[in-house]
Amino acid sequence: MMKPLFTKPLISYHASLILLVAITSFALSQIVNDYIILISIMIVEYVILLIIMLHVYDKHMKPIVKTSQTVDELVKGNYRARVHDTAGGRIGELNYKLNILARNLSEFQIQEQLQEEQLSTLIDNTASGLVLIDEKGFIHLVNRKFLIMFEGNTHDYHGYLYYEVLANETIQKTVLDTFLYERNMTYSFTQFVGMEKKYIEIVGAPIFNEREMLKGAVLLLYDITHLKRLELMRKDFVANVSHELKTPMASMTGFAETLLNGAKHDPESLDRYLTIIYDESSRMEGLVQDLLTLSKLEKEEFQITWETVDLNQVVSDIKPLISQSAEQKEITLTFDLDENLILQTDSEHMEQILINLLINAISYTPEQGKVDLILKNEDDNIHFKVKDTGIGIPEEAIPRIFERFYRVDKARSQNTGGTGLGLAIAKHIVEVHDGSITVESELEKGSVFDVYLPKEEDPALS
Repeated sequence: MMKPLFTKPLISYHASLILLVAITSFALSQIVNDYIILISIMIVEYVILLIIMLHVYDKHMKPIVKTSQTVDELVKGNYRARVHDTAGGRIGELNYKLNILARNLSEFQIQEQLQEEQLSTLIDNTASGLVLIDEKGFIHLVNRKFLIMFEGNTHDYHGYLYYEVLANETIQKTVLDTFLYERNMTYSFTQFVGMEKKYIEIVGAPIFNEREMLKGAVLLLYDITHLKRLELMRKDFVANVSHELKTPMASMTGFAETLLNGAKHDPESLDRYLTIIYDESSRMEGLVQDLLTLSKLEKEEFQITWETVDLNQVVSDIKPLISQSAEQKEITLTFDLDENLILQTDSEHMEQILINLLINAISYTPEQGKVDLILKNEDDNIHFKVKDTGIGIPEEAIPRIFERFYRVDKARSQNTGGTGLGLAIAKHIVEVHDGSITVESELEKGSVFDVYLPKEEDPALS
C-alpha cells in the first residue's frame, strides 16, 4: 500500500513556508519596485526555505514519525515491530533503546507463552481431574482427565455456572462447602465411566488473593478405584486366610481333645485321629509355606538366582509326583516336549510353575479325564501349555482366577487339597520373569493355560 505523497506534517510545514515567503515578500515590496526582481527573489527564497525545511523534516521529524509508528505497534501487542532507521543523535539513541525494549518484550512474551503451554500440558496430563471455579460460580477450566471421567468437551463447561453443568450432588456439595467454610473439603462418590464403576474422591480447595479474600475454588478429583479394589482384596485375603486356617485348627483341636478324653486308649482310634491331625497340620504347613512364598515374590527387592536351566530335566524331576496324583484319579497324563528347552531362569521356580499348573488341572478334572503338558520352543519365548478336560471356568470368573484363595466352585473344590494360592504364585513367578500367562476355558469342557517366558540372557550379565 503506497503512502500519501504529502503527510500532515509536510502540509503544515508547506503552509508555514508559504506564509513566511508572503511576509518576506511584503517587506521587500516596500524596498524593491521592480516586480520581476521581486518575484525572482521570492522564488529563490521559497526554494531555499523549502530545501531547508525538507532537510529538517527528513533529518529530525521523519525518524520521530517512524518511532511513533513503532510505539503504536508495540501498544497493540506486536512485539516484533522494530525501528529501521539510521538516525543519529538523541533520536538514534532513542530508537536503539526502543528496539531493545521491543526485543525484551518479545522474549518475555515467548517465555510467557512457553510457561502457559507447560502449565496447560501439566494440567491436561495430570492423573487427577481438575476444575477451576471463580467466586461467582463460573467454570474457567477443566482438564482432560475430568473430561474422560464425565465426558463432553471444554465448551460444554467453560463459562457455565457449576450447578448448570455438574449434576452430581456430591460435587455441588463440595463446591458449596468449600465456599461456605473457606477450607479444604473432601468427599467421595461413585461414577460410571461407560459400563465400569469408578470410585472417585473429590477435594475442594478455596483460592484466596493477597488480601485473603476468597476468589474461587479448585476441585481435584482422584480415581481411587484401584485403592478400593486393593482394600477389598486385603479384606478378602484376611477373611480367606482366617477361614483356611480355622478349619484345620478346629479339626486338630477337636481330635486332640477326643484323644485326651480317652480315645487314646483305643489303638485303632489313636492311629486314625493322629493321622487326621498329621494331615491337617501338613495342610496348615503347606498354606503357611505358600503364603511365605507369595510374600517373598511380591517384595520389590526379590531377585532371581539366574542359571542355565534344562526344562526337559525339570519336567523329568517333577514327573513322578505329578504322575502319582494323576494315577489316583485315573487321569491320563501326556507330555509333549521339544528338545533342547534351555532357559536362563531359576529351576526351583520353574518346577513351582509346572507343579502348580498341573496339580490345579488334575484337581479340577474328573476321574478318567485327561491332562496334557506341552513345552515348545518359539521365536523369542518358551511356551508352556497345560490342557485339561476338567470342569472349566465361567467367563465372568476368568479375570479373578489368579487372585489369592479365589475358587471358581467352592462346593466342588473343598476336597481338592490345595491352598488356593497355586495360580497366584504361578502368575507372580511368570511376571518376575517378564513373561505372561493367559487362560481360555469353557464350562464342562476344560481349560487351557498358556505361559510365555522370554528367552533372555541373564540380566546380571547384560
